[in-house]
Amino acid sequence: MNSISKRDIEELAQKVGDIAKSLDIDSKKDILRSLEQESRKENLWEDNKHAQDVLAQIADINNEIDSITKLQQNINSLLSLIEENKKEDEELLTQEYERLEKEISQFESLKFLSGKYDNCSATMSIHSGQGGTEANDWAEMLFRMYTMYIEKKGWKYTVTNILKGQEVGISTITLDIYGKYAYGILKREHGTHRLIRLSPFNSQNLRQTSFAGVEIIPILDNLEKDIEIPESDIEFKATKSGGPGGQNVNKTSSAVQITHIPTGITVHCSQERSQLQNRQKAMQILKGKLWKILEENRIKEISEIKGNYKIAGWGNQIRNYILHPYKLVKDLRTGIELSNPESVLDGNLDELLEAQLRIQ
Repeated sequence: MNSISKRDIEELAQKVGDIAKSLDIDSKKDILRSLEQESRKENLWEDNKHAQDVLAQIADINNEIDSITKLQQNINSLLSLIEENKKEDEELLTQEYERLEKEISQFESLKFLSGKYDNCSATMSIHSGQGGTEANDWAEMLFRMYTMYIEKKGWKYTVTNILKGQEVGISTITLDIYGKYAYGILKREHGTHRLIRLSPFNSQNLRQTSFAGVEIIPILDNLEKDIEIPESDIEFKATKSGGPGGQNVNKTSSAVQITHIPTGITVHCSQERSQLQNRQKAMQILKGKLWKILEENRIKEISEIKGNYKIAGWGNQIRNYILHPYKLVKDLRTGIELSNPESVLDGNLDELLEAQLRIQ
């Protein structure tokens, strides 16, 4: 890029100021002081969950304040560097400017995460589409892509249910993703993902198109208040687990299947050794799915007025991953095109996900 000017750096400073204002950092400092006072109370740990919530809020607010402070300090360092006007510093100035610009862009995305449940952890399900073996392999590739992204973010995940493909890959898999803003960042991955490549599964090595569906729902702590499901609407079935866990898991009917009769939604869970725990987890996922339907209906009503938002539901193709005859990943909603699909499939999703956050 052209040589960096003082005006370029001042524009970055303005961006950081705008982010601080949109995140209401000044008010959060007051909230932080109040939370810190509460954390010092002797009876804090009488309510374990409340104590954990207080400490988590303190950590989150501290992280936002520290990030803003660090960005402002780095900008001041750049301004000092440019004012010294040493020719030998030009390369360093450019490198630091580009690094800071990227950091600000990533942090700026937080201001788009203002939805009711955007700061929640998330449950992701990946389902193979039409195509048999090919589609099962594609579902497993997507699972690998997302788990690599999760690890890069420093988040954690737990697989709660998995059904392997008959020959290779995955027919369906469900995982809980634990991380700040996991739902808000990943929610627009919901939809159909399409892969085009030379098939590794036939002797003629023909080009093959495969589909897989991704579902994202928030993990909600207050589901009982948000979604109420009458027992008469639920059909419960206990099944024998076929997953890891030894002979006891396979002999006992600890896995569960819950069907919501009015919608036909079916949820499986085999994560826990206890049937009761699996039932509770399955109900949590079911309520999340029902909340998602309600939310999409609400957005659909808004879109009929705005006319510029398309639900990323099953059957609506959101992204193409092309490995042959050329290499390209194209997001059909943002228009973002990347020429290195291998990097994307290795979990480097930041550019795609940040562009989605800006969809209004």
